[in-house]
Amino acid sequence: QVQLLESGGGLVQAGGSLRLSCAASGRSFSSSAMGWFRQAPGKERELVAVISWTALSTYYGDSVKGRFTISRDNAKNTLYLQMNSLKPEDTAVYYCAASKYRSTTTATADFDFWGQGTQVTVSS
Repeated sequence: QVQLLESGGGLVQAGGSLRLSCAASGRSFSSSAMGWFRQAPGKERELVAVISWTALSTYYGDSVKGRFTISRDNAKNTLYLQMNSLKPEDTAVYYCAASKYRSTTTATADFDFWGQGTQVTVSS
């Protein structure tokens, strides 16, 4: 079992920044790839970013490349998502998820534990 708790969401103006955190407990955090997903109202869940267990490999969705940065601190069992140059279309509930595997993956089915989500709202 893995428990994931996101924090750091909120309301921000377009062009602003937010930093999301995800605190993990349970199964060894440091041996799992981790990901951030988001889901906007009426839309499917979208992969935002993934980071491997060593943090040596990352993946970003096309819509966030160059603006978002995923990172992790294995000593603190915490995953981060730094979001810069935010746009209204970034508005969504953001979820962190733990992968069954160590390496980066883009398959949603490879993530077996999910947090409850944190709301990010970007105003224009």
